[in-house]
Amino acid sequence: MLADDDRRRLLEAAKLAASRAYCPYSRFRVGAAVLSGSGAVFAGCNVENASYGLTICAERNAVFQLAASGESPPLVRAVLIYTPTPAPTAPCGACRQVLNEFGPGCLVVSTCDGPGVIEATLDRLLPGAFGPRDLA
Repeated sequence: MLADDDRRRLLEAAKLAASRAYCPYSRFRVGAAVLSGSGAVFAGCNVENASYGLTICAERNAVFQLAASGESPPLVRAVLIYTPTPAPTAPCGACRQVLNEFGPGCLVVSTCDGPGVIEATLDRLLPGAFGPRDLA
């Protein structure tokens, strides 16, 4: 469950991040914001590259902002993804895997300008995930 205030803060941060997306190729803006273990919010946007494989998704950008902040441990409690589209978009497989590293049970909320919302815990979106515990 995500408190209303946390949901509002995440949505505001994700919308602002989406407005800053660098997406000259796809023209598909994405903003994401993660809620850390301490309650701080870290946002990121998609940043495309002419060499498409070097593009970074908004979700990974936000998680990496958390990791770079020095918060220890870098724990993701929730992530909210925003696209200015009529339907929500779930995170890609690579983003799901990165989220699993820092928040295997985190709440994932995908929202948009339309009425739809995707809301699930990461373990439901990425069942049987490979993670740090598999390396022990």
